Amino acid sequence: MTFVLEKYRIVGETASELAAGVETAVSEGRLSPGAPLPPIRELARQARVSPSTAAAAYRLLRERGVVETAGRRGTRVRPRPASTSREDIRIEVPPGVRDLSQGNPDASLLPPLHDALAAAARAHEERPAMYGTHDDADLLALAAARLRRDGVPPGELAITSGTLDAVERVLATALRPGDPIAVEDPGWSSLLDLVAVLGLRPVPVGVDDEGPLPDDLGRALRAGVRAVVVTARAQNPTGAAVTAARAAALRELLAAHPDVLLVEDDHGDGFVDVPLHPLAGVTTRWVLVRSTAKAFGPDLRLAPVTGDRATLDRLRGRQRLAVGWVSHLLQRAVAHLWRTGAVDTAAVAASYRERRDGLVTALAGRGVRAHGRTGLNVWVPVADESAAITRLLARGWAAAPGARNRVRTPPAIRVTVSTLRPADLAPLAADLAAAVEAPSRGRYG
Repeated sequence: MTFVLEKYRIVGETASELAAGVETAVSEGRLSPGAPLPPIRELARQARVSPSTAAAAYRLLRERGVVETAGRRGTRVRPRPASTSREDIRIEVPPGVRDLSQGNPDASLLPPLHDALAAAARAHEERPAMYGTHDDADLLALAAARLRRDGVPPGELAITSGTLDAVERVLATALRPGDPIAVEDPGWSSLLDLVAVLGLRPVPVGVDDEGPLPDDLGRALRAGVRAVVVTARAQNPTGAAVTAARAAALRELLAAHPDVLLVEDDHGDGFVDVPLHPLAGVTTRWVLVRSTAKAFGPDLRLAPVTGDRATLDRLRGRQRLAVGWVSHLLQRAVAHLWRTGAVDTAAVAASYRERRDGLVTALAGRGVRAHGRTGLNVWVPVADESAAITRLLARGWAAAPGARNRVRTPPAIRVTVSTLRPADLAPLAADLAAAVEAPSRGRYG
């Protein structure tokens, strides 16, 4: 079916097709910033679709940051399509307020880098990396051994500049604008922004402390999602970690849809102490990504990636067209840290667990439910995010608004525990309890 609007003609029978047509017209300059779009019923009449289909198309365009609804002015093309809409949801942290909103690791738990960087420099002097050099063989061998140790099936290997770098290249080569993708809700804000930038349609999958909910994933798969993204451990923002029982249920669902691309994020490797229960290999196309950013520090960010041959070949091809490779100085430094056991994973995980469990327990004692099974954060459901954050700021603490991470789940705030000390837990719990109101009940709400 078709409709004509100003300088372009759009063909489509579904919401995804209509939205993709508008987005193409915007990107090609046939629909200028600020240009009005027809009302929903007019769009439905011209396109010969139902009003609900037309409304769904506009909703997709709003989610992707292409259009905005401006009251009586109707729906218009945004002056500047959004690219980081969720990270733009920020709060100003006044002087003297403890900032628990950033999601950073505890700097005191990061390994010293002098020896690792010196070893990398010596290796560089002996074997300088030039154009055409492959990924560091020592790092690849260490990564492969660690993956086998954790039960990840054999696959191709590549090195990328962190989790988001790997996921962007995989999704960009496997999917097209308008394709539906299952994402955790609540989930990682950077991934949700990436999905919007790529023009993909997010299909939210609820999460509890054991990972994605099977019923929700089953519905998403039956609805035809082309890809699924799952966080194995230390889920951001809730701290969820996939258990053995949950992994078995998710694998059974995925096995019935072998053509779906599975993207597994295991950024918790190196700072969590619960075992990995991988889903990798149950579908034909799959990748598992392991970032070193939280265990070794964000400035030493790289990520070994494993997966099926076709997906990894596409990832490497896309990488060659951009940065080419990850610095071999960084690769050799990470290899040295792994080889020498520079991080005591059990001790680091225990330190974070003490802070998370301490805060969750202290909040429970005051009648406030919170979640934080693994990782760096505690997720606190609230009735009103803005009110809770404002009250908490007045008491000297800054937390992150859950709106960055949510699609459909109820309001919440995220508290990063990395800088907390035992003496902080009781006063923080008291201030949090005073700042939040009783939230509605639900998965994480």
